[in-house]
Amino acid sequence: MNILIHDLNNKQFQLLFPRVNNDIYIISDTGTIRHCSGCFGCWIKTPGKCVLKDGYDNMGKLLGKSEKVTVISQCFYGCYSPFVKNVLDRSISWLLPFFKIRNNETHHKRRYQNNIWLAVHFYGENITREERETAEKLVKANCANLYVKNYEISFSNSLENLCKKVTVI
Repeated sequence: MNILIHDLNNKQFQLLFPRVNNDIYIISDTGTIRHCSGCFGCWIKTPGKCVLKDGYDNMGKLLGKSEKVTVISQCFYGCYSPFVKNVLDRSISWLLPFFKIRNNETHHKRRYQNNIWLAVHFYGENITREERETAEKLVKANCANLYVKNYEISFSNSLENLCKKVTVI
């Protein structure tokens, strides 16, 4: 299964991607997502599933079934948009609460053993060099934390240019 996480509104999405493959699970902003409260319920009370019931409570399980995750996000100061960041925060149940040392860094152990291909596409009219560098470091750190071995990252100055780079649709 492939997952597409995006922050585009419905009109933008339909305009840029009029046809979508049926095997893609699309995660978009329905206006119902709640912020991760840091309660660790997804690790203790309901392992692998968030305790917040808002339609985004199965993110860890979805990642556990996915082969490729594509993220389309406006670049906010070298980070994901608030919605995309929230979705990724709510995906922490993909990992276990236990730690291990990898490359002299502390990381959570894996709950699922699938290997995800991650493609991150940032867009924005005036993304600075510093924002690009920050975003690249962020994606690289996300890859280390989520055990991603293969990834790609791109930057587009418009949604039209972004459409040319996204291959998951």
